[in-house]
Amino acid sequence: MAASLTISGIRKAFGKGPSTVEVLKRIDIDVAPGEFLILVGPSGCGKSTLLNIIAGLEDPTEGELRIGGKNVVGVAPAQRDIAMVFQSYALYPTMSVADNIGFALEMRKVPKEQRQKRIAEVAAMLQISHLLDRRPAQLSGGQRQRVAMGRALARDPQLFLFDEPLSNLDAKLRVEMRAEIKRLHQVSGITSVYVTHDQIEAMTLGSRIAVMKDGVLQQIGTPDEIYRTPANTYVASFIGSPTMNFIPGQLQGTGEASRFVFAGGTLELPGPVQGDVSLGQRPEHIHLSDDAPWRGQVSLVEPTGADTYVVVKTEVGAITVRAPANTKLQVGQTIGLTVSSRHNNWFHSTSGVRL
Repeated sequence: MAASLTISGIRKAFGKGPSTVEVLKRIDIDVAPGEFLILVGPSGCGKSTLLNIIAGLEDPTEGELRIGGKNVVGVAPAQRDIAMVFQSYALYPTMSVADNIGFALEMRKVPKEQRQKRIAEVAAMLQISHLLDRRPAQLSGGQRQRVAMGRALARDPQLFLFDEPLSNLDAKLRVEMRAEIKRLHQVSGITSVYVTHDQIEAMTLGSRIAVMKDGVLQQIGTPDEIYRTPANTYVASFIGSPTMNFIPGQLQGTGEASRFVFAGGTLELPGPVQGDVSLGQRPEHIHLSDDAPWRGQVSLVEPTGADTYVVVKTEVGAITVRAPANTKLQVGQTIGLTVSSRHNNWFHSTSGVRL
């Protein structure tokens, strides 16, 4: 049965005295039973440390951690009823796939008949029933990762933890395994926490995303909320590929009558405050126009198949535009830009906080 996870005021520091390094700064997250939470951020932001604390591999300096309502700080990993899938597959090379999947059950002295039934169920769920007699060396990377997930899933844990499990796979396999992990969660319903630095994984897998930076939780929300209403310029730039465009300028007036004045000209845009701000616009919300007054020079054209990304050098810096696949432009060509008035993201000019 899926369990809730409550992270309350979790702080983690390494070292003592002046050399103390604080890697987690009072993290608060509530994960509902059956939810798939993504911890995302750059290397060194504290996401793996937080996952290790949930797993019991690290103890927090301060704070409380509850799994299914029970405080597990100080409880050994084996007593937490969790399962973890690592970046390295960590399979036993001398054992068959079946024995790898059933190893934890054997250690718990689960009867052989019951153990074999569970191995068969998990193998069918992961579509690896035909591989049960093979050894890890005879498997592809994607198959090994399925076996690693099967070993964790066989225990029927309260909580599933993933630590960048797709990092060792090539691009095509990562796409396939993302779909497999999502399907697995939908079938099993086990509460899951997934650590990644890949924002595409975060957007496609999670029910909610927690964005971290320097040990601080920047924002938590659904993928749509994180993408459309980022809490600050850091979240806006980290989530989304290509990144959000930022245009520094000044809002004059407020509400529907306001104007945004910047180095490239003036735009009639509704704004929340007066004064210095930064306007954030996703590449799909800025459009190319032959006769628009805001103009720049094309510096890069990147066809990607379904779309073409065009980088335009303007007075406020480089602006990335998502254009149709058949867009024909030359580097050095002068082109105009228009901005959607319905997708404005306004940020404080110095703090970067959303207004």
